[in-house]
Amino acid sequence: MRKNFKRIDYSRKFLKQLKKSPLTIKIAFRKRLELFLKEPFHSQLNNHALTGKYSGYRSINVTGDWRAIFSVYQDKTGRVVIFEVLGTHSQLYK
Repeated sequence: MRKNFKRIDYSRKFLKQLKKSPLTIKIAFRKRLELFLKEPFHSQLNNHALTGKYSGYRSINVTGDWRAIFSVYQDKTGRVVIFEVLGTHSQLYK
């Protein structure tokens, strides 16, 4: 399943935001994560690089308005994805 990535991690902030999010968002994130693991650049995800204060990070769509921001790096074992921040478009891009 994780053919593209060796490991998926979550920042403390991301986990806290996920815990506080509505149940519908939790379910939507789980579905999008499954899709991301199978096909990271699927059109539904709109996986793209960010600029500005999130330069160096990437974003995927969780729903029409919710985004998950993540970073990717290489360690000794392979590529690692860290989900950093979760929120609505307006919360994240103020």
